[in-house]
Amino acid sequence: MTPGSYYERIDDHRFKPTHHVQGAWSPDEQHFSPLGGLIVHAMDRHLADRPGLLLSRISYDILGRLALEECEIEVETVRPGRTIELIEAVVRIAGRTVVRARAWLLTVVDTTVVAGGTGEVLPAPEVSEPWPMSELWPGGYVASVDVRVPVPPRPGRGTAWLTTPHTLVAGEPVSPLASFLTLVDTANGIAVRRPPTEWMFPNVDLTIHLHRQPRGVWTGLDTTVTFGPTGQGLTSTVLYDVEGPVGQAQQILTVRPAPGS
Repeated sequence: MTPGSYYERIDDHRFKPTHHVQGAWSPDEQHFSPLGGLIVHAMDRHLADRPGLLLSRISYDILGRLALEECEIEVETVRPGRTIELIEAVVRIAGRTVVRARAWLLTVVDTTVVAGGTGEVLPAPEVSEPWPMSELWPGGYVASVDVRVPVPPRPGRGTAWLTTPHTLVAGEPVSPLASFLTLVDTANGIAVRRPPTEWMFPNVDLTIHLHRQPRGVWTGLDTTVTFGPTGQGLTSTVLYDVEGPVGQAQQILTVRPAPGS
């Protein structure tokens, strides 16, 4: 793939999505995964003068359709603090609020002596097989991602490594965390329980908890998808970098038959 970017900056708060942001459920919508990373990038800029705090949880609520159009992101501090802080980002498209995201920031403390309980590492990306995810899912975003799988996915279970040659915002340095989170929402597509041509199961939220800041260019996903009997589903993921687990992600799904199926 020729390297490009997911977004181009217009001004301090506005961004233009490129074709690489195109969603899997509809060609005229944004995939939430790169938008989730862009929100963290905006939060990073808001916190540029607040060293010593680490984003440890972020929850995104998707309030409406994410049109493949210019978006505006504004960030504010909700609960300031010296060791614990809460910030909120609001994303608007065409003047309408489409995402609200809140992040808890915790102070840096050296807890190396008590660190533990994090689990095992995944087989490395270099020994994992390429997986043509774009054969299952359409859209520019899925086509932009390099996916490797230690074992082939099966219905409701999948483990994958993801990376991309594309930058998040054209011409701008981006934090390792923003780059890592740019790929996390892909989890709902790597362990499909039923074919997306027959059933729709978009997520309406994404919540991520981190016990360690990720490093490197690979995002690892160990994902389980559950469908309930009344139209709800859950995508649960353990998140990895190449050194081991870094946290967990949860997505609530609205499950329904695909039109015409």
